[in-house]
Amino acid sequence: MHLNPYGTDAVNLAADLANRPPADAAELADRCRAAGLELECRPTPRDLRGVRATLRAWEAIVDADDERERAELVNRMLAEAAAHPRLTDHAGDGWHLHYRDDGQPFGAILSSLIAVGTALHLVGRGMHRLKRCAVAECTTIFADTSRTGRQRYCSQPCANRDAVRRHRARNDTSERRGPSPRGRGAGGD
Repeated sequence: MHLNPYGTDAVNLAADLANRPPADAAELADRCRAAGLELECRPTPRDLRGVRATLRAWEAIVDADDERERAELVNRMLAEAAAHPRLTDHAGDGWHLHYRDDGQPFGAILSSLIAVGTALHLVGRGMHRLKRCAVAECTTIFADTSRTGRQRYCSQPCANRDAVRRHRARNDTSERRGPSPRGRGAGGD
């Protein structure tokens, strides 16, 4: 996974880890690999603790009330996690940028990835494109990658559930009002 083109990949990984926190370092490694992250070292329990702290800070970014607060929180995360950019070909798959020092432990690498990826996603797609599902009882976080930038739900099942709820609420309201009067209006007395 190369950092320069993949802000969305990094925020999707962060959302996945925040929505379903890994139970241990091995699960963290497996899920990072599944997301396409090249692991230079094995995560340790200490790395897992660091990633959990990063994800708590990241969730504060998701839940920020406005763009300025969100930007301030992202800047704080960037300052803590990222170093100056550097070219690397560590995996032999081509030169790319890393926004961290070499030889960092896995937790620091993942924190840097999440910080820079989140910043790239928000400035590239829009500061509002990181949110929680609009269904009240669903707290799932997602990165809005829709063409229009108006995604409200984490998944199609949540969108369907909310549509059914709205439909039933409209029907309940119209039933309470009773049948609409007919025969009144133009042409009637």
